[in-house]
Order: sequence, then C-alpha cells, then structure tokens
Amino acid sequence: MYVNKNFGVKGILKFSGGHIIWLTLWSSFVSVFFFITHWDWISIPWLPMSLIGTAVAFYLGFKNNQAYDRLWEARKIWGAIVNSSRAWGSAVKGFVTTEFTDENIDEKEIHSIHKRLIHRHIAWLYALRNQLLIPTPWEHVSQGKQVAKFAEKRKKEFGVGLFTDGITKDELTALLPADEYTRLIEFKNTATQIIDQQSMDLKDLRKHNLIDDFRHMELQQIMYDFYNHQGKAERIKKFPLPRQYGAMSSVFVGIFIFLLPFGMVTEFHDVPYGHWLAIPFTVLVSWVYLMMELVGDYSENPFEGMGNDIPMLALTRTIEIDLREMLREKDIPAGIQPVNGVLM
Repeated sequence: MYVNKNFGVKGILKFSGGHIIWLTLWSSFVSVFFFITHWDWISIPWLPMSLIGTAVAFYLGFKNNQAYDRLWEARKIWGAIVNSSRAWGSAVKGFVTTEFTDENIDEKEIHSIHKRLIHRHIAWLYALRNQLLIPTPWEHVSQGKQVAKFAEKRKKEFGVGLFTDGITKDELTALLPADEYTRLIEFKNTATQIIDQQSMDLKDLRKHNLIDDFRHMELQQIMYDFYNHQGKAERIKKFPLPRQYGAMSSVFVGIFIFLLPFGMVTEFHDVPYGHWLAIPFTVLVSWVYLMMELVGDYSENPFEGMGNDIPMLALTRTIEIDLREMLREKDIPAGIQPVNGVLM
C-alpha cells in the first residue's frame, strides 16, 4: 500500500517510463512517414477515432471499477480479521478459566493455555499471509519474460522485497511448538490446519471443564469466522477478474493506440509544423489510456506482493502487538513501518 499523498514524477516515470519510449517511436514513425509521403489515404478522420476512444474509455472504466472492488473487498476482509482476532484474544482470556473444573490447576497453567491459543492464532495470520502471496498463473510474475521481469523488479523496489523474506518461517517457528510446526507445515493449506488444531484444543479444554458448553460454542463461532475470512480472501486470490474483461481491455487499448497517430496527423495536417506537433499530443493521449489500463491491471490482484496491495504484514503485526499486550508480554515486536513510501 502506497502511503505517500502523491506519487511524484519519478514514481510515475518508473511505472510507465518504458512505455513512453515506444509510444514516442510509434507516433514519430507515423508522423514522419505521413510528412514524407503525403499519402492522405492513410489518415483516419477524427470522428471514428473519437468513437473508438469513447468506447475504450467506457470499457476501461468498467474494468477499473471491478479491480477497485476486488481491492477494497480484500481490505474489508483483513479489517474483519483484525476485529475477529481481537475478539479471539479477549474471549480466550475471559472464557478459559478454572471456574467450572474440579482439577487443581493454577493460574500459571491457565496463562500458559492462553498463550498457546493466542500464539497459535498469530501463527495462523502469518501462514495465511504467506499463502496469499503464492503467485497464480494470471498474476504478472507468472507472465512472459519482460512482464515477469518487470514484476519481479517492482516487487523488490516497491513490494514484498522491501521486507524480510523469511519473516513467515521465523515467526511460525517461534510461535508454534517444534513438533507442531513440523507437522502443520507439511499440509498443503497450513492456515486451515492451524485453525483445526485450535478446534482440537478447544475440545480438550471442554473435556477438562476449563470451558463450559456455551463458551465452547462461542469460541468455535470465532473459529468459524476465521474460516469465513480465510475463504473470502482465497476466493479473491484464486479466482481472477474474468479474463474476457481483464485481457480484452489491453487489446482494445492497443488497437486505439495503434490507430491514434493516423487520426492525429489528420487533425494537425493544416497547422504549421503539424507533423511535429502531432507527436507529443499522440504520446500524451496514448499515455493516458495506457495508464488507465495499467492502473486497473495492477489493482485487480490485491495479494500479488506489489506496492498497491493490501498491507497484510503491517496488519498482521498490528494484531500480534495487540494480542501480545493482552497477554502482558514484555518482548513485543515493533510495528511495520513504510519503506520507500510502501507499507506491506
């Protein structure tokens, strides 16, 4: 997530600078070719160009709206995870007590149970984040050489590459017992199995009367909420913006940019030095349409590890700090701070 108010010229050029080069080359080629040959038949009247441009703009608007919806829904899901996590910590501390048991259990052991349940939940957060960052076939890093190379570069400069890569493994090994970590990490969906392990612990606590039926059901309901949040996040991750919408917009923009210089030379034909003036105006209009396409394209996958993604690491650390403070722990990690204007 970008946290600066504005991107700045440098940031915009880093995002689209390479495209300006080929846009300039293409518009220059058409303008110079028209000036040399004076072939009027290759020019295109502005009316059909404006119709195409309007249609493409409407289509891009639809795509960008859908991409924003996916991004905002992902943020709402993680907001719900924050709320449910705080409820989990509070409920564990308030519900798991010696009130209903006849066994001789001291407060130190109860605190140990609280710590185990809360630490395991923090491990679930890191595991879920890690799973949501696994690339899918339609994400940029999985595409052709140039697109994948650019995506990897952006990840390092304005994405997950700015933060410690092994943070998930380090946190899981610290939060889970060694035998439990070894067993859970082997599953294909570790996050799911961590919640299942929580459920098994609740069952054992009910068996020893450390919680009653009502409290057991309440804690299980929070477990269900976590599964619900995880499922919603996985739905966004594993189901792309339908490719008939996501991919065709780039085709339409490409057609419009290809035809645009032929329409511009017509408009500037009677203007002094019009063949030169057509070049910057063609580049500007083409760049605007291309940027609209790129903004939507890089917003439709909110768990890709790019700079405009949901700041899952920062949210996870915020939850971890809250829960550790509930346990009155002293060695609490610092919150995640932005790097290069990016919070992940």
